[in-house]
Amino acid sequence: MQKDIIYVGVKDEKIRLFEGQFYVPEGMLYNSYVIVDEKIAVMDSVEAGFANEWIDNVKKVLGDKTPDYLVISHMEPDHSGSIVKFVERYPTATIVGNDKTFSMMTAFYGEINANKLVVKNGETLVLGKHSLLFTFAPMVHWPEVMVSYDAYAKTLFSADAFGKFGTDLTTNDWACEARRYYFGIIGKFGAQVQGLIKKLAAFEIDTVCPLHGPVLEGDLTYYLGLYDVWSQYRAESRGVAIVYVSVYGNTEKAALLLKDELEAAGVETEAFDLNDCDFAEAIEGAFEFDRLVVAATTYNGDVFPKMREFLAALVERNYRNRVVGMIENGSWAPQAGKVMTALLESCKELTFINSRCTLRSGLKDENKEEIKAMAKELESF
Repeated sequence: MQKDIIYVGVKDEKIRLFEGQFYVPEGMLYNSYVIVDEKIAVMDSVEAGFANEWIDNVKKVLGDKTPDYLVISHMEPDHSGSIVKFVERYPTATIVGNDKTFSMMTAFYGEINANKLVVKNGETLVLGKHSLLFTFAPMVHWPEVMVSYDAYAKTLFSADAFGKFGTDLTTNDWACEARRYYFGIIGKFGAQVQGLIKKLAAFEIDTVCPLHGPVLEGDLTYYLGLYDVWSQYRAESRGVAIVYVSVYGNTEKAALLLKDELEAAGVETEAFDLNDCDFAEAIEGAFEFDRLVVAATTYNGDVFPKMREFLAALVERNYRNRVVGMIENGSWAPQAGKVMTALLESCKELTFINSRCTLRSGLKDENKEEIKAMAKELESF
């Protein structure tokens, strides 16, 4: 970043579940930035529990100076939770947002006694040599979201877009946790992300400052390219994700046998046990690869609940453009395959392979042959 754009974010190293559902063993960053110019703008606040630390960070940068603006790009409480504390410390500052920003602000925090500037899509706030062009990005991933582009610094303040889990401020292994973050939180809104990408094409961007994760600098082709792939629901890699849930271990044996068969044929394969793995990682894997195999037991004439939940999550996130195979188990009346197919029937452009493995309790020789047939058919795609 340029020297007059300073990072003032905080690390949350105690959080274990982000948004109450995503495991974040390495914590989360709540990012905020200060632009020092003729007018001073603070870009977003942080989660309420870190208000004092954040304001101390701002004071270290500004000393006796007073910020002119607090720009709110996203009203989720992990970014807006310290607005009230900020206004108490800097009562003359102006809060900048759009109409939806302020209606949400009142809903969360009541009426805040502060100066307010309501901006519209395409309007610019001049700070001096720096200026902020506001571009609305509704449903990436809340309706009030807007990004800000500083033409002088060629910097995009991207709200939640291009964020990731964790507290690492470097871009080491960025894609892994950025992918899990994207498909967990933003994945449903691919069309809206595509709309934002098209808008960003008009800007010359050297730096992206997101609200989570590290600042992205230099050649941004890699990051923009991944967002383009993800938001079009295209596979990022050739390979097979095998997602399974097993009660007594027999379905697991079949799933892992398929994994062995595919890997012996040189097909990249990753297996996810829904009884043991992070649910969001299984979703990430299903979107990363171009082929998916789901394996589950019949349960109460239906499919095992964790598999139902997993498939519902795929449907919710507009899963499409994939090849799908199935392994089912049912000791007396196998129904899992039928149910899983029905759960996925609303997904667009799915190709179901002809081969299927149906276990009736244990893994038998005929099932091993079915697994080999599935592997061979999956290899052909």
